[in-house]
Amino acid sequence: MKIFHRTSEDVTLLDIEGQITIGDGDVMLREALHALIAGGQKKILLNMARVTYMDSSGVGELIAGLQYVQEHGGQFKLLNISKKIKNLLFIAQILSIFEYFNDESVAIASFS
Repeated sequence: MKIFHRTSEDVTLLDIEGQITIGDGDVMLREALHALIAGGQKKILLNMARVTYMDSSGVGELIAGLQYVQEHGGQFKLLNISKKIKNLLFIAQILSIFEYFNDESVAIASFS
């Protein structure tokens, strides 16, 4: 998995590419979120357009990431979730805990 950072206005976007799975992507995602919070970033948008697969550890890491960011006074939202991953989150009964968007500009504006 690869993570690319970029900023739009005062929102930090994490563009995820590849798989969010146990022992690889889950750790990278956790470390990226912790580094952003430590650096004072409070508005985080996770772009999942290029996520090809996510296992239960990846799902767990999304939940942990949301909790961690919120506990530190931040906002954590999802962008461009594939139908497959959206179904996974729905089946796990956690889709409703996330704010998610299909349009980047709308997602960024939602942080205001």
